[in-house]
Amino acid sequence: MKIGYDAKRLFLNNTGLGNYSRWLVKNVVQYYPDNEYFLYTPKVKANNRLGFLQSCSNIKTVAPKIKFKLFTSWWRSKGVVNNLQRDGIDIYHGLSHELPAGIKQRGIKTVVTVHDLIFMRLPESFGSINRRIYTAKVKYACKTADKVIAISQKTKDDLVELLNVDAGKIEVLYQGIDPVFNSPQSAEQKEAVKTKYNLPEKFLLSVGTIETRKNLLLAAKALVHIDEIPLVIVGKPTKYLEVVKRFLTEKKLTGRVIFLHDVTFPELPAIYQLASVFIYPSRYEGFGLPVLEAISSGTPVVAATGSCLEEAGGPDSLYVDPDDENDLAQKINRIFADENLRQTMIAGGKQHAAKFENSRLSAQLMQLYNNI
Repeated sequence: MKIGYDAKRLFLNNTGLGNYSRWLVKNVVQYYPDNEYFLYTPKVKANNRLGFLQSCSNIKTVAPKIKFKLFTSWWRSKGVVNNLQRDGIDIYHGLSHELPAGIKQRGIKTVVTVHDLIFMRLPESFGSINRRIYTAKVKYACKTADKVIAISQKTKDDLVELLNVDAGKIEVLYQGIDPVFNSPQSAEQKEAVKTKYNLPEKFLLSVGTIETRKNLLLAAKALVHIDEIPLVIVGKPTKYLEVVKRFLTEKKLTGRVIFLHDVTFPELPAIYQLASVFIYPSRYEGFGLPVLEAISSGTPVVAATGSCLEEAGGPDSLYVDPDDENDLAQKINRIFADENLRQTMIAGGKQHAAKFENSRLSAQLMQLYNNI
């Protein structure tokens, strides 16, 4: 079978959508090497997370010969269909909400992954023009696709409720994580990371872009009700960081918070494993991969209700209202005070994380392809 992918974000994005694209392609190629895989991207860019491409003879990268922006944008949204037909693609998978115009008329089977409808649930976080563009793209993709993949049950429910997508057309297929998060880091690895970033013996951890939706301010407010334990924040800053810093300054908490904006991917597993408790108070997620990374690392999790984080964290993580800093503080304090609870959360988290094993998820994806 010849399978094509919209690989723009695989090459050009180092966060959520890029991580999903690399994870999916890497695993489906590993577990199903007899197929041919084509990566269609408007631009090829060096990325140290793409080393697996060099060892895979059954992957071909396809990019337009003409490189100026207007043409590459047209090529990805429409012109690529000519390449798909030329290459004899059996199934084309749009990995991030989109499918090219005219693909259905060429008789090519299609799948689209929808990660979330944040632009509809939290419209204030997006400009009106972007909201209209995103809505139009998702509507077209869901109407065109032979099958829609939702990365969580919450996303499926949103597709049915907000866009009236036929529930029978949607398959919930979760995303897995890099196996490195399941592997204990050596004492030397952890000590090197601890020394490099001057990490304390015990600390709370938050990982993710520092933006309004991620609701980091709740964690900052909870510190008022937690004695001594510092908070380490790993993530790319936005203007929202200033809101958090103003609160910390006002409450004289700046000395208890460490911001790390340039942590490398290989260093993340050690930081997770060094952390005492992982906090993820996000108001809305499509899935919440950092929660899965944390429980896989053996770190207890306290996350927010309201979207899909219970799916990622499982029944042994703890959950709070995203506006209740007192409850967040109380749950964190409980974990530190009750070692039995802590160990139960760790063991239960590991057990839940096993459901997201990459070979199992890849098999589900391949079954979906074969059933189209």
